[in-house]
Amino acid sequence: MKALQIGLAINRGKPKALIVARELIPLMEEKGIQVWVEPRVAKHIGREDLSLAYEEFPLKVDILFVFGGDGSILGIARDFAKHDIPILGINLGHLGFLSEAEPDDLPDMLDFIVQKQYKTEERMMLEAELYRAGSLIQSWTALNDVGIAKGSYSRMITCKILLDNKELNTFFGDGLIISSPTGSTAYSMSAGGPIVAPNMDALLLTPVCPHSLTARPIILSADEEITIEVSATHNELGLSIDGQIGFELEIFDQIKIKRSPFTTTLIKWKDRSFFDVIKSKFHHAVE
Repeated sequence: MKALQIGLAINRGKPKALIVARELIPLMEEKGIQVWVEPRVAKHIGREDLSLAYEEFPLKVDILFVFGGDGSILGIARDFAKHDIPILGINLGHLGFLSEAEPDDLPDMLDFIVQKQYKTEERMMLEAELYRAGSLIQSWTALNDVGIAKGSYSRMITCKILLDNKELNTFFGDGLIISSPTGSTAYSMSAGGPIVAPNMDALLLTPVCPHSLTARPIILSADEEITIEVSATHNELGLSIDGQIGFELEIFDQIKIKRSPFTTTLIKWKDRSFFDVIKSKFHHAVE
């Protein structure tokens, strides 16, 4: 029988991630798991025999363990979206909405993984395309959200929203967030958007500091394609993907956003619901 192949994606900016990974690898090998890490990490922990180039992970690994916080998982989800490799997040960050395991869980968690006593959860992703003067400039995949913002200027920007070439609404303010259900607990929530269960198929539109008493978040069907035309009286406009990738916009640029053909598969091994996680994480944050 082929050994289970697990790739470790380690955020080297978190020193604890390297420590935890170094301690976990012998436990994984004892259980017959073939472990792979990218070359720089392999050299750092003295296990160059486990070295595998990051771009070769999809050819080898069955599961990805991500050591870091939610930001680490977002980056991995984008990078590996088209390969549909299940991801287990090991939280070494703060809230960790996307992470299923804490470092203390790892010995027990390995037993669940080896015995395949875990569930998976499909998370909808977003596809964003930027058009300028009618031409496609660039496209991205996002797990959490796509944000449009005004930069450091105090003046507002205008976001005109169209569905099927019909105007839905126009928001004036600091910007607009288009979120997946997974991203509803991220930037969208901070801007006053609703919390949406991640197993729903929906698109969330959340205005950021709107200059209107009637501007409210909108939840749309995931089958819609949203077109946003941006304009302003200044030139400092920006687009962000999962809060990690930034791109400078120009006046009258159009951003088209829809459900991505790819999904992110998260491994779930604890018997807890999404709302159990919400209560636990917010309670922890308050403490």
